[in-house]
Amino acid sequence: MHTIVRRHPLGALITMGPDGFDANHIPFELDAAHGTHGLLTAHVARANPVWQQCQEGANVLVIFRGNESYISPNWYPSKHETHRQVPTWNYEVVHVHGRLAVMDEEKFVRGVVARLTREHEVSEPRPWKMGDSPPDYIEQMLKAVVGIQVEITRIEGKAKLSQNRELRDRLNAADTLIARGEESLGRAMREAVKESK
Repeated sequence: MHTIVRRHPLGALITMGPDGFDANHIPFELDAAHGTHGLLTAHVARANPVWQQCQEGANVLVIFRGNESYISPNWYPSKHETHRQVPTWNYEVVHVHGRLAVMDEEKFVRGVVARLTREHEVSEPRPWKMGDSPPDYIEQMLKAVVGIQVEITRIEGKAKLSQNRELRDRLNAADTLIARGEESLGRAMREAVKESK
């Protein structure tokens, strides 16, 4: 589950505000070693009301979508024999439950922004860093955001990887995905086959 969160860090933060449920899509940093279940850290625009509408310690849900893809019944060898298959969608998701804390200190926000930038710039030929921009501009940008943390109280993984299909159907669907360039989901389906043996 931690691997899915790290590979797909854009989480949907679900909160309950004065107008009901709200969802904000935010890139998170995961510290799996913090506490019992881990800690998520991020920042939101100061203009985003989410950080003011949620009370300190409010229960929240963060949904991370991993690999996903449509699965055609034509990919199942048994379909061509029995014609008893229908389309479906395979996926991997992680649901993180936790308590929200607002961290509105410049040092904290600067650290979050710096770490997220390093993490996501690492594959660039010439990674951008905060020092590439004038200090006054960075100060202005940092003042425009607020840090948040979610102390994880529970984490659940959900995966639909054709587990309900016979072995040859599962393997052929996985191989079809891999051949179409959706290697991560195809490999996850093959791994699920190994784990079920």
